[in-house]
Amino acid sequence: MERRNFLRSFLTFLGSLTLVSFVYPAARFLYPTKQNDLADKVVLHKKDVAPGSSLNITLDNKPVIVVHRRNQGFIALSRVCTHLGCLVRYDRGEDRIICPCHAAQFNLEGNVISGPAPRPLERIPLQVKSEKIYIG
Repeated sequence: MERRNFLRSFLTFLGSLTLVSFVYPAARFLYPTKQNDLADKVVLHKKDVAPGSSLNITLDNKPVIVVHRRNQGFIALSRVCTHLGCLVRYDRGEDRIICPCHAAQFNLEGNVISGPAPRPLERIPLQVKSEKIYIG
């Protein structure tokens, strides 16, 4: 093989590789994969979350806290604090959700009570049907 033919083949290969590296992401952006209309759902039994307690779960790779509020039913909230992204926890004694990083406090509706958090916790859709809780 001549040097000139080798260089031409090599440059053609590099050009093709460069073209593919730009076209493939552009095509993925313009024609995204279809996602299932029904996102992943988590199904719990009511007995899994006793009144006045909480359960930490994962929904679509997002940490979620399910709280069984006394006399108010269930609520599902994102566990990610809106301040710096720390994972919040339910404090049964205070009946509040607390961020351990910077002491932000949220009520059981996810609204900010005190601390540096700028927004309430994200609410996750939840349905209770008979003895099951559908989250997501």
